[in-house]
Amino acid sequence: RLHTTYHQAVAATGRLSSSDPNLQNIPARSAWNERIRGAFEAAPGYVLIGADYSQIELRVMAHMSGDSSLSESFANGEDVHRRTAAVVFHVKPEEVTADMRRQAKVFNFGIMYGMGAFGLAQAAGIDQKEAAKFITAYFKQFSGVREFMDRMKAEAHEKGYVEAETGRRRYVPEIGSGNVQIARAAERMAINMPIQGLAADIMKLAMIRVAEALLPFGEDAKMILQVHDELIVEAKEGVSAAVASAMKRAME
Repeated sequence: RLHTTYHQAVAATGRLSSSDPNLQNIPARSAWNERIRGAFEAAPGYVLIGADYSQIELRVMAHMSGDSSLSESFANGEDVHRRTAAVVFHVKPEEVTADMRRQAKVFNFGIMYGMGAFGLAQAAGIDQKEAAKFITAYFKQFSGVREFMDRMKAEAHEKGYVEAETGRRRYVPEIGSGNVQIARAAERMAINMPIQGLAADIMKLAMIRVAEALLPFGEDAKMILQVHDELIVEAKEGVSAAVASAMKRAME
């Protein structure tokens, strides 16, 4: 059996981190993916059940920024990356290609981490001018996101720290640095931490609730892994459906 070690106080955003071995970092998009993941098996007579939050950080961003366009997208059950692609490429949602959606995904997450045109150009594999154009189009459509980002930066400059909604703090003294690169990096942390911190705390509260929901199953169900937005439970085959619905209820 593989046993990882979880750390509560390593990641500054409040996320759990895993080491010896790091089971939160198994390759997902490589030639080795299937082979490595295929090596993880439940005990005989048991199955692995995974339950994850769909796009939790983008949803937290919609909640915290109050951006009407982003919130509407989630409320309507739309594919949020498709909607972003339609905005930045000036096409109808049904005209969005797989490649456009992939680039929009890079944009949605990149902007959430405070990336500028240079970083986004590198991540999306496009030139810097094009990236700058996309950023302008993005903020025109999602103006609430821009206001939220400016608010977080201003707060960090004023207080020297930022806070997740749960009260978790991250101090960013480097934001006052005379070195532009260091100050910019601190600004990116200030934007990202309230989002990632709230998402991490939602998951920790979910873990407490799932642990309580599993008590009636005794030894037949155990929470064995947390991979940021996903919980994995090992359950006896006979109770797996009941365990899965108990997990779903607790996490929702």
